[in-house]
Amino acid sequence: MKLRAFAFLLFPTLVLAGCGSSDSGSGSTGTTGGTASKESSGAKLKIVYIPKNEGNPYFNEVKRGFEDAAKELGADFTEVGPATGEATSQIPIIKQQIQQGVDVIAISPNSPDALNTVLDQAKTKGITVITVDADLDKNETHRDAAVLPADFDQIGSSQVELLGKLTGYEGEFAILSATTDAPNQNAWIAKMKETLKDPKFSKMKLVETVFGDDKDVKSTTETEGLLAKHPGLRGIIAPTSVGLAAAAPVIERTGVFPGGPHAVGKGLQLTGLSTPNQLKKFVNNGVVTSFQLWAPYNEGYLATYLGSQIHTKKLTPTAGATFDTPKFGKQKLSDKLVVIGGPLVTFDKSNIDKSNF
Repeated sequence: MKLRAFAFLLFPTLVLAGCGSSDSGSGSTGTTGGTASKESSGAKLKIVYIPKNEGNPYFNEVKRGFEDAAKELGADFTEVGPATGEATSQIPIIKQQIQQGVDVIAISPNSPDALNTVLDQAKTKGITVITVDADLDKNETHRDAAVLPADFDQIGSSQVELLGKLTGYEGEFAILSATTDAPNQNAWIAKMKETLKDPKFSKMKLVETVFGDDKDVKSTTETEGLLAKHPGLRGIIAPTSVGLAAAAPVIERTGVFPGGPHAVGKGLQLTGLSTPNQLKKFVNNGVVTSFQLWAPYNEGYLATYLGSQIHTKKLTPTAGATFDTPKFGKQKLSDKLVVIGGPLVTFDKSNIDKSNF
C-alpha cells in the first residue's frame, strides 16, 4: 500500500455472501449473525462494503472487522468490489446495491469526487453512506460520516518517538520519503521536524531527506546514497510502504543493521510505515526491529456500528455525537463527522506473524 494522499491509500494504507456475484464486481461475499433487527420494520439490516478493488489483502483485513461487527449486530453483510481501482470503477456496483435495496453502503472511495452523483442517489433512497479508509475530500456532504485509519496529525511525532526508542534518542538519521509533493508525507515530515525541537530529542539530528518517488528502484538507489554519504547514520525513517520495503534489502545486503557484520556502533535502525506482510522477513531476521501502521480491522468494525446507528436513527451524525461499541468503547464524531480507527500499531517480532495484510 503506497502511503500517499489520504484519499488514495492503497496500501498504501485490509467481506463474504449476501448479494452474490455480478458483472459489476469481481467478488461478493457475506455473513449473517445474531437476531438484531431494523428498528422500523424488524428486518435485518443490510450492509455492503465496497473496497477500492478485490484481491488486496489490506482490504481483507478491513472486511474482517465488518464481519465480526455484523455478527454482533445480527446484520446481513456483503462485500463486493471492482477488479481494478480506477476512479469510476465503483459506480456500477453502487448502482447495483441501490437497486438491491441495501440499508448501508460503506465504501473505500477510489476518487474524492467521481462518486458524488451516485452516492447522492443512494442517499436519496434512504441509504446511509459511510466512507472507510479514504474520504471524499472537499466533498464530504455526499456521505453521512467516515471512518479513517489514524490521526494523521500524530503520525510524524509517533515516528520520531519510535526511532528515538530504537536509537536511545541519539545520533544522526535521515528520511526516505515518497515524492516531493506527496501531501501526507510532507505533512508528517513537517511534524517530525517540529517534534525534534523538544529537548527530549536534542541528541537526534535529521541530516537529510531524500525522495524515492514511491518507486522501488529509485528508493533503493536513494537508500544506497544515504549509506554512502552518511556512514555513521543511526536511523532511517521511511513513511511510505514502498520506500520502507525497498530500503530493507539494502540494509540487509550491506549488513549495517543492529548486530550486522558491518554495523557501525549499535547499527542502523530502519523504521517507518508499512504493511506487515511486506516486512515480515526483515523483522524476523533482525534487519528491521519495528515499524508502524494503523489497524485496518478497526475501520471495518467501527464503520459497521456507525452505519447501523445512523441508519436506525439511534445516532444523528453531528460534530461531537458519540456511539458505543463492544470492542472499542465510546467513539466520537469530529467536526467533519469522522471517526478515527485508533492509534498506530507498532509491529515487531512479538506480533508480526499474527497479521496478514
